[in-house]
Amino acid sequence: MITVNELSFSFPQKELYKNISFTIEEGQHCAFIGTSGSGKSTLIDILMDPEKYLFDGKLEIDPTCKIGYVSQFSQVDTTKEITVFEYLGEAFIQIQNEITAIFTEMETSSDMDALLEKYQFALDALEAMGGDDFESKIKKKLNLANLMKLKDQRVAELSGGEFKLIQVMKEMLTSPDLLIMDEPDVFLDFENLNGLKNLINFHKGMLLVVTHNRYLLNHCFNKMIHLENTEVQAFDGQYIDYNFSLLQTKIELQEIAVAEDEEVKRNEDLIHTLREIATVHADPSKGRALKARVKFQERLEARRIKAPFVDIKQPKIHFGMDHEMNEMEDTVVINVNDYRVSFDELLLDKVNFEIKSTDKVAIIGPNGTGKTTLLRDIFKNNQDSIEINADVKVAYLSQQQGEMLKDSNTILEEFIDAGFKTYDAIRSYLSNYGLEGDILDQKIESLSGGEKNILQLAKVAASKADVLLLDEPTSHLDTYTQIALENAIQDYKGAILMISHDFYTVVNGMDYVLLIEDQTIRKMSMRKFRQMIYASHFNKDYLELEQKKKSIEMKIELALQDTNFELAKGFVDELDELLKLL
Repeated sequence: MITVNELSFSFPQKELYKNISFTIEEGQHCAFIGTSGSGKSTLIDILMDPEKYLFDGKLEIDPTCKIGYVSQFSQVDTTKEITVFEYLGEAFIQIQNEITAIFTEMETSSDMDALLEKYQFALDALEAMGGDDFESKIKKKLNLANLMKLKDQRVAELSGGEFKLIQVMKEMLTSPDLLIMDEPDVFLDFENLNGLKNLINFHKGMLLVVTHNRYLLNHCFNKMIHLENTEVQAFDGQYIDYNFSLLQTKIELQEIAVAEDEEVKRNEDLIHTLREIATVHADPSKGRALKARVKFQERLEARRIKAPFVDIKQPKIHFGMDHEMNEMEDTVVINVNDYRVSFDELLLDKVNFEIKSTDKVAIIGPNGTGKTTLLRDIFKNNQDSIEINADVKVAYLSQQQGEMLKDSNTILEEFIDAGFKTYDAIRSYLSNYGLEGDILDQKIESLSGGEKNILQLAKVAASKADVLLLDEPTSHLDTYTQIALENAIQDYKGAILMISHDFYTVVNGMDYVLLIEDQTIRKMSMRKFRQMIYASHFNKDYLELEQKKKSIEMKIELALQDTNFELAKGFVDELDELLKLL
């Protein structure tokens, strides 16, 4: 249905794609992955409106292919007075109203041929959307996402996560041939994420979904389209198999690369010896031998292994502190006493908890229950019910990125404002986060969601704070950066209070959770949290197996650093057995 062939495109400051090719065919549910800022959203824009862009290469889209789209920036329309059911059925109801109007017009019109043509056009449109039984189809979609309870609720009253799922359903109901979704999982709570998984898996048409969510990647797709370092690699199969294939390829390529490096070094030594001989003896044969060796060296350099999909820069995230641990150990750094918040309705009441200096805690609860408001109020520290230890420094990462980043700033200006003294110091610091070159002169507003979150993480890390307040820190982040963040959280010696809907980050890095239930908060151990998650979302021991998988992958990486390829291959065999259980 869609063929991209040798497509190249660049902005003035950045090359995005170089001769990329892939196809999307009937029955394929494609995950579109790649590091933050690699150009995934731009490629979607090109697919949606190719006339808007000047690119080299070919883009062929079947003229009969109907494309649907769900943006990553869907916002609840608070002016909508209609119910969820009416909102989902808008397109169908509109055509039915047109048909009714045509019948009314037929009663008095003399131009029946024109009206019959209009009537047939409306019927064809309704049939193309599968609208003959749209009420039943809406109910099926709501049941799939476990949102039947919202059927009669006003759209304006939905949480952001609920509205995102409703948007997905609305597009699916119109039966597009290809549905493109750009990070539909961002900010979804656990229940809604499971609903999205069901909607994806039961969808009959083609899908192209930008996502970094490991739960969806592991459970939803039969094709990977990986954009990395200006190139695209397509893989027919599941994400877990693709990752394993990448790891095997990395070992093979690095083994070849080490052998090539050794050959290049031997040849360099030989060239050096021949040059020394040539300076002492004016022997034409030695000169010819030297030239031959130099040309051979050039060929060696030219053929060196290039691996755009296995040589991926992972950010080096490190949360340091100004305090020494023995100064702060077991100190209460946050005390919340009888906290209450309400807007149109009561969200939280009688909330009481304390955070100690080394606690790592996740706030867990459905969308729209007041988590972000609570975290923001703790950061502002302007309520009697919240007390922050006067001796600690607090840093905050906001899910609303404009709250902590100024859109009109360049990246360099943002970090000068954050207290860095020189541009060279900023460049050196941000190189650890994969932000280098011309991108540092770009305006914040031009960056992708993932790049903005990486910037926020870099600012938080630079603050050397004792307490980190993190609101959805994994949102928009690619999987490589998510893993780097998990490692940074595990290594951090201070306190963390984090809102997250990411299973892996919570389970891998938190000491316990604060669970929102019945408009208040209760403390839950990680053991009980795991049991609750298993009951709702996972097969038994899934998260432990995922953790073992991550541990073996780290062992492989360390073996590769030591160029111990036999050990790495042994771990690959161990990983292969584990993947069969997953």
